[in-house]
Amino acid sequence: MAVAAGDDGRVDDLLDGVLADLGIAAAGELEVTGDPRPAALAAPLAVADCAVASVAACLVAAADLALARTGRWPAVALDTGHVAAAVRGEALLRDPAGRAVAGFAALSRLWPAADGWVRTHANYPWHREALLAAFGVPDGPDTEVAGPLAEAIAGRPARHVERRVDESGGLAVAARTEAEWRAGDTGRAVAATPLVTGEPLGTAAPLGRAAAGALPASRLRILDLTRVIAGPVGTRMLGALGADVLRVDHPHRPELPLHTVDGVVGKASAVVDAGTEDGRRTLHALLDEADVLVTGYRPGALRRLGLDPDQVAERHPGTVVVTLSAWGTTGPWGGRRGFDSLVQIATGIGWATSRDGARPGALPCQLLDHATGYLVAAGALAALARRARTGETTHVRLSLARTAQWLLDQGTRAGDGPPGADDGDAYRVPLGDGWTGIAPPGRLDGRPLTWPHLPPRYGQARPAFAT
Repeated sequence: MAVAAGDDGRVDDLLDGVLADLGIAAAGELEVTGDPRPAALAAPLAVADCAVASVAACLVAAADLALARTGRWPAVALDTGHVAAAVRGEALLRDPAGRAVAGFAALSRLWPAADGWVRTHANYPWHREALLAAFGVPDGPDTEVAGPLAEAIAGRPARHVERRVDESGGLAVAARTEAEWRAGDTGRAVAATPLVTGEPLGTAAPLGRAAAGALPASRLRILDLTRVIAGPVGTRMLGALGADVLRVDHPHRPELPLHTVDGVVGKASAVVDAGTEDGRRTLHALLDEADVLVTGYRPGALRRLGLDPDQVAERHPGTVVVTLSAWGTTGPWGGRRGFDSLVQIATGIGWATSRDGARPGALPCQLLDHATGYLVAAGALAALARRARTGETTHVRLSLARTAQWLLDQGTRAGDGPPGADDGDAYRVPLGDGWTGIAPPGRLDGRPLTWPHLPPRYGQARPAFAT
């Protein structure tokens, strides 16, 4: 495979490793153009390389699916500047007035603890309530509760805070160095797994062939049970590659304003109450028609609904299952919730990106979410190609923590200063209703990918596939 961009072959090597995990043994040409180190992704870690490699893997997997369904490998091309904009997509989303949309709540931040730093995540109301309850802080406006919460955290060791918030049902992690993360039980468990894991689920009739000239995933149905960024990034990319994607949310767990637009681009969006018998029947009726189920809940959380991979394989044979978690499925944190910002801090990325060595830093984008999202799409596409060729169905597993390990494994690099400003306007497209965002990255046979299902309408579709 030829990769044109890059000055040290790192993207080639990263891509080869991902393709090996995906089971794609041979591939056609891939053209990558643009600056190998986009200024917007400048960092002491290999952010740009991993971003480009993850998107490239998705496009190569799409081309391999096209080969399996049509007998032809389409020309694949990718621009690194477009990747740099795409992995900052939620930050570059603009409302009809041209304004950015807030990404983090006031209590989702770093806090000094007695012996280090703690990162909390309180974007969702139920996580905010659990955080305050962990320290007996009465609810109130953010400006009133921040002081007592800061005092409570400052008086306790960071890992004590981490445990206490977790026991309360909230989300907090102590800042660790990379060495501390690697030496811990969770870090070792994560490192022992592949970046993308594929496990056989059974066999079914091979997928039908696609029409010549159709997009690689055309007329394939994806049931999307994911939230926030990583899963929705993957499923919307599948939509851009031709799939019929239906996202389903619970009506009593509403999404944040940012994600009611960014998270439903490229797909239809419906609400179903899975807590009712009718709701569960609806989900399983959808699975009777789906080619792929993508879930982003913590391991085991969907078992009561009959939606764990083994249950899906038994009741809906032939369905590819892709599961995404924060910390993987093994080790002490295998059942925990988590988000990109927390995983960065827990794995040592925070200290690796610190500007002064006194306070943890952060990546120039939510790379763990975005890279994992494109790998979600790549894993689904590779599994579909396998089913097209052999009838074998697959359970594909990924985690934000394993993607963090992948990034850290590339080591640090000197010479990159602070991230440069880039509004992404070269790749900006209208999303409808006055909103604008970034187009899907990549070209197939010279044709840029585009978003279907515009404008995005959160929760307004019928719970049914369009095709």
